[in-house]
Parts: sequence; C-alpha cells; structure tokens
Amino acid sequence: MTAPPVPDEAHDEAHGGGLGSRLNWLRAAVLGANDGVVSTAGLVVGVAGATGSRATLLTAGLAGLLAGSMSMAAGEYVSVSTQRDSEKAALAQEKRELREQPEAELDELTALLSARGLSPEVAREAAEQLTERDALRAHARVELGIDPDELTNPWHAAGASFLAFTAGALLPLLAIVLPPAAARLWITVLSVLAALALTGWWSARLGQAPAAPAVLRTTAGGALAMAVTYGAGSLLGAAGV
Repeated sequence: MTAPPVPDEAHDEAHGGGLGSRLNWLRAAVLGANDGVVSTAGLVVGVAGATGSRATLLTAGLAGLLAGSMSMAAGEYVSVSTQRDSEKAALAQEKRELREQPEAELDELTALLSARGLSPEVAREAAEQLTERDALRAHARVELGIDPDELTNPWHAAGASFLAFTAGALLPLLAIVLPPAAARLWITVLSVLAALALTGWWSARLGQAPAAPAVLRTTAGGALAMAVTYGAGSLLGAAGV
C-alpha cells in the first residue's frame, strides 16, 4: 500500500513555511503603530491643553516617542524570547523522548495521525515514513505545532514593534508642531483618527475579521484618550500648574 501525503506536513509547506514568524512581526507592527499613534497623540494633545508652546510640545512628543518605542521593543523582545525558550524546551524534550523511547513515540505519532482522519493502517505507515525521514520534525509539526526551522524570532518582533511605534508616533508629533497654532489641535485629532481607522482596517485584514468593528474600536479608543488628556491638560493649564 502506498501511503498518501500527510495533510498537515504537505499543506503547511505549500502554503507558507514561516507563516507563524511573519504573522508574529506583522502583529507586532500593527500593535506598535496603533500604540504609537494613541499614546503620542494623547501626550501631545494633553500638553496642548495646558500650553501652546511649540518647543514644549516638541520636547514632550519626542520624549514620548523615544520612551514608547524603546518600551515596546523591550516588551516584545522579552515576550517573544519567552515563547522561543518554551518552543526550544519542548523540542529538546521531544528529542530526548525519541532517543529514549522510539517505539512509544511512533505509537503516539500514529495515534495523532489517526485522530486527524487517517485509518489506523495508513496512519501507521505514514508515521513510519515520517519517522524515517525526520522523526523530530514530524513530532514537532504534528504533536507540538512547531516548525523547528521557523521558531519565533524576538529580534524580528522587537524591531518591527520599534519601527512601527516610531512611525505611528511621528504622525501626531508632526501634526501638533508643524501647523499654525490656531489649527494644530484639529489637524492632529483628524489625522490621528484617520491613522487609527487605517490600523484598525489593517489589523482586521490580517486576522480576516470584519473591518467595521476593528475600525470603530481603534478610533473610539483614540478619541477617548485624546479627550481625557486634553481635558486634564486644560484643567492643569487653567490652574497654572
């Protein structure tokens, strides 16, 4: 009997080795851009409520941009490094089990393939062929859901998050310092809402979800953040703080 191709092994290879890695940095990029827009907009709009000084707005915006981008990058690096360490530990354990109890691992792989719809006979033959070709890779893909060649990369996630936050933060920063004083607030608010709508639409596309709810969530959150910080800045400015 000729064993049919194993569905997950062939399917994953055909449709995108490294998909998890690409989605990892894309997710970091979307979240970083959104956070950069919202946090910097809230900061500069709040400061604008207290003072109209262009130098003060620029200083506050740059400080927020640098602090936020470094914080986002460091957070992503730590988070993804933890995930990578977990993946490497799981692979090391699987490698040890394959060395110490190969027959039990073959039975386990057979059972996993059978649970995915293959008959016991075909599952056994497929498990034997996969084991002969690359036992660790077969168990990693089928049992653990890990591609040993495409472990999550903390540097990719950190870099994407840093660049995305910086790009997102530049929009409200430039919008608040470049226009004339009389128009800067409304230009900033409209620019920020437009950017948030775009990031909401993009995140929905990445997750293959409806765009309208995502756009509404991002724009509503940004509008609320700017309203709260502007109100606080205005009160402090009026109090002479």
